[in-house]
Amino acid sequence: MDAPRRNAIIAFGSNLGDRVATIKQAANEVADLGGTVLLKLSPLYESAAVKPEGVDLDAPEYLNAVALISTDLPPEALLTELNGIEQDHGRERHERWGDRTLDLDIIWMDGVEMETERLTIPHPRAFERSFVVVPWNDVQPNAVVLPHGEIAALAEKFSNELHRFEVSA
Repeated sequence: MDAPRRNAIIAFGSNLGDRVATIKQAANEVADLGGTVLLKLSPLYESAAVKPEGVDLDAPEYLNAVALISTDLPPEALLTELNGIEQDHGRERHERWGDRTLDLDIIWMDGVEMETERLTIPHPRAFERSFVVVPWNDVQPNAVVLPHGEIAALAEKFSNELHRFEVSA
């Protein structure tokens, strides 16, 4: 039996190295995953680094984006693939919420609610984060995720917390 095809939201973040190139290349690699189609990639946004103790203005700023994908990969298999892409881009995990070359998170997957040691869908903190909600609104403005509500309303609430990053030609 084939796995059901589902839409999903993937968050991209990078604050080390060539952030623009890393996110663009990672988006292409997500699009190349078997059984996966990249439907839309948001513009890039820049935001301050968030650490467990709060915003860290001394850390390099993040570039963030969100992709809307369609995939027939089950959630755990998708996470394994995303972790592989992170590793290919030099991701090291030394500290919680540490600086990184690439961070890929499954934020939401249509019809999936789960909590395991490795993966929680919907992502438990995504709805508190401007750098997820605002670009999500760019790729899926009609999304409604209970109990959080409409993505458009959440994005409006966070719209002053980050700015769109313009890539020079």
